[in-house]
Amino acid sequence: MSSSPRNDNIELGVLSQPTGAEEPPHHIFSRRQKWNLVFLVSLAGSFSPLSSNIYFPAISSISLDLGVSTSLVALTITVYMVVQGIAPSLFGAMSDKCGRRLTFTILLTIYTGANLALSFTSNFPMLLALRGLQAAGSAATISISVGVISDIADASERGGFIGTNASIRMIGQAIGPVVGGALNSTWGFRSIFWFLFTFSLLVLILLLIFLPETQRRIAGNGSIPLSGFHKPWIYLVRPPKEWASAAKPTQKQPSSPLSFKETLTPLKNLLEKDIFVLAAWGTLVYTIWSMVTSSTTTVLLKTFPTLTQWQIGLCFLPNGIGCVLGSICTGRLLDRTFRHVEAQYKEEHGLDTNANIKHIKDFPFERARLPLMPYFSIAFAASLAFYGPSFELNDLRRYFAANLVASLGLQFIIAFTATAIFNINSTMLVDCFPKGPAGATATNNLCRCLVGAVGVSVIQPLIKAVKIRNAFLILTGVVVLFSPLIWIHRIWGEAWRLERERKMAARTSPPERSGM
Repeated sequence: MSSSPRNDNIELGVLSQPTGAEEPPHHIFSRRQKWNLVFLVSLAGSFSPLSSNIYFPAISSISLDLGVSTSLVALTITVYMVVQGIAPSLFGAMSDKCGRRLTFTILLTIYTGANLALSFTSNFPMLLALRGLQAAGSAATISISVGVISDIADASERGGFIGTNASIRMIGQAIGPVVGGALNSTWGFRSIFWFLFTFSLLVLILLLIFLPETQRRIAGNGSIPLSGFHKPWIYLVRPPKEWASAAKPTQKQPSSPLSFKETLTPLKNLLEKDIFVLAAWGTLVYTIWSMVTSSTTTVLLKTFPTLTQWQIGLCFLPNGIGCVLGSICTGRLLDRTFRHVEAQYKEEHGLDTNANIKHIKDFPFERARLPLMPYFSIAFAASLAFYGPSFELNDLRRYFAANLVASLGLQFIIAFTATAIFNINSTMLVDCFPKGPAGATATNNLCRCLVGAVGVSVIQPLIKAVKIRNAFLILTGVVVLFSPLIWIHRIWGEAWRLERERKMAARTSPPERSGM
């Protein structure tokens, strides 16, 4: 007799259920427990943007203290972004293979040690090398935090959780320059790294105490008893009550060493048509946003030369607040849109309202996730088009404060819409790769950070060559030129995804046996 399709679809690692029993929940954690974990891993994921932005106000101080040019100090930003793009490819695959808790611990140990060493920086080569190490320890925490969310949340919850995850990370981006400017002006640039060392050590301890292993091949839906390093310290005192009645898992995948081929999975994903188009548009928007952010100090000092370091740090707040609000609003909108499309799909196909759609291959994720993408993209392009000319007004009437409000207001809209696009992209990618969410997020990071590093390196020469207004008008033209990617994915994305999934199923399914 052939095996039941339902049994074939059960997640690996979930304890087997008796025939006819109700399908087990996606995860045993309550809603409150899920939110607690989301907040914890999002706090850990905030180190990547925080470490990048807290550094900006101290560039001139570092230049004077170490006796090098500001261009050389800016090179450390490029190195940081390059490593930020590469590291998640390795550690994302490692977390999908070996577990989230182990990978998180390794990364935060590296990051904490790098911050401690940076606190004693005495020369530029030391700064350059340690900034790369710092990026290696912090960058992959984003993709792994998304991996944890995918482990514990079903598709209907995922949008809100990922939106909250991004908003918490963006709070670091919002307050980073302000905190960095205050620390730098009071105790010098090394105090920034002492602050990051203390903060990261605290988060590392919290993860060791409270974060259980959530990787579904190891922990299933949380009902499989954990042992060794996979078990958080709090479980030594108070293990989950579901463990008391848990039988030994009937399905357990043998662990095998992480191979080099698996670390290249994010690169292989980019060869798929739907993933390439989705990642390309998100990468372009991220690059433009990074160029706007990294050039903020330059354009402000050019148009408002009397601003102090502390005031320049405050001018980063609209960008950060836009990122936070964009993340929160998009997360809620994604959950609402998903529930609406899910209800329509169940009604059209005669499914019970309580039916779980996680095993339904032809569910229209694109229709559930992407309807808002064109609107955010149009708003992003429009605000970018006005952003450059707003500084041209400042050149004409330099001390007219309303011009500064206009420029920073436009930067808020750019940050809000860009973050909304990032969240939609990230959620859609996780939907495309539910069994490898950290690797899927690493695909996004790889593209964004490598291309973003190129953009950051060219924005200053571009502004110098064609002035502020023309530089951002050129960038607006680039956005408009590539905007058809949105419609390409909207029209053909679902068909390409289903084709890719059929090919993957054909490669992984065992050959059929001959009839008896």
